[in-house]
Amino acid sequence: MQLADITKLAGRHKRRLRVGRGTGSGHGKTCGRGHKGAGSRAGSKRNRVTEGGQMPIFRRLPKRGFSNAAFRTRYNVINIATLEERFDANTHVTQAVLADAGLIRHRKLGLKILGDGDLTKKFVIEADRFSKSAAEKIQSAGGEAKVLKRESQVS
Repeated sequence: MQLADITKLAGRHKRRLRVGRGTGSGHGKTCGRGHKGAGSRAGSKRNRVTEGGQMPIFRRLPKRGFSNAAFRTRYNVINIATLEERFDANTHVTQAVLADAGLIRHRKLGLKILGDGDLTKKFVIEADRFSKSAAEKIQSAGGEAKVLKRESQVS
């Protein structure tokens, strides 16, 4: 059974658990909280990090290395096959045009064109980066691949 198969007739809205309504309900007396201790009291929250006096796992493991993930340059990526099927010949393709067509999401990120697919139409494409194969295919089709120089890019 899949979650999408549930209908209004069969268990779409699960009834809330009414605790403390007698022993016959199975959730009477302690109401599923067990006996005594902080967990049985109101306002208690279990700290998921603590291990009850044992040194936590994140403190036992050594800190090693450096991750460049926070400093990497991220791009909106699009293949020339997508441009081939979505745009007419002699179109001036920019990041704004692609965003308006719904092909890229993040306008603030750079744009990189990849060379997957074949290109028969002539385009003038402005992007931050081109793969070698994409640039070759664009030029062989008679188009132009313009590399944008942004202020934020350091290379």
